[in-house]
Amino acid sequence: MTKAPTDRRLRAEVLIVLGLSLGWSAIVSIWLYVEALLRPAPIASQTTTLHPSVSRVPVMDIIYQVLADGYKLVPVALAVYLLNDRAGRARERLGLIWRKGGGPSPWRDVGIGAGLAALIGLPGIGVYAIGRALGQSLKVNTNGLGDHWWTATLLILAALVAAVLEETIMVGYLVTRLREMRWKVAWIVAASAVIRGCYHLYQGWPMAIGNLVMGIVFVLVFLRTRRVGPLIVAHAILDLVSFVGPEIVPISWLVALHVA
Repeated sequence: MTKAPTDRRLRAEVLIVLGLSLGWSAIVSIWLYVEALLRPAPIASQTTTLHPSVSRVPVMDIIYQVLADGYKLVPVALAVYLLNDRAGRARERLGLIWRKGGGPSPWRDVGIGAGLAALIGLPGIGVYAIGRALGQSLKVNTNGLGDHWWTATLLILAALVAAVLEETIMVGYLVTRLREMRWKVAWIVAASAVIRGCYHLYQGWPMAIGNLVMGIVFVLVFLRTRRVGPLIVAHAILDLVSFVGPEIVPISWLVALHVA
């Protein structure tokens, strides 16, 4: 019979998974924020661009963006693989099993996720607007790909990948492993939320705090439901609105909201 992994082994595993994914993103984000603070220009006049173009050749840009998004799912595959151990199957531990006859269903996950997105979305816009008004948030350009027929498709793909990456690792995987190491609930919530806030710090401290609060809510929902699906849905909706919304909403509205 296979022995249960020791806390030391689990701790090493968690550090490796985070080091290959969002833990490294948090370190880079902190570096970017400090670098922004050291620039002569004030924070409010600086811009950070998501999904920047890497090639002037359109087809090469498309290929790179798709490959980059695919690579981001490798740590997800690793986390899921590691959760398939003697304690149970990853799908069961992440709540990705649906049953007929009144049990958990994909539509229920979608409904809960949509509700979460509505709960967090409007305050999130407010946090960004307040951060901009205070001069403490960088202007976030969510589309660095330019105006092409394929831009919206790549932004949608990026939103879906980010949702799967962050919620599977930062909530599903991390919370499961920390519980197995017998961490107290408060410390589990804090660990996941703080890391989430850190890898958004490059946008300014108001957005980092906003994402920290979002992280707290998401972990509490997962602890209650044992399902990561609603979190992925909620995150995907939020990112879809953030990435594609500015391409659709009239610029005058964005200016009025102090988000452009």
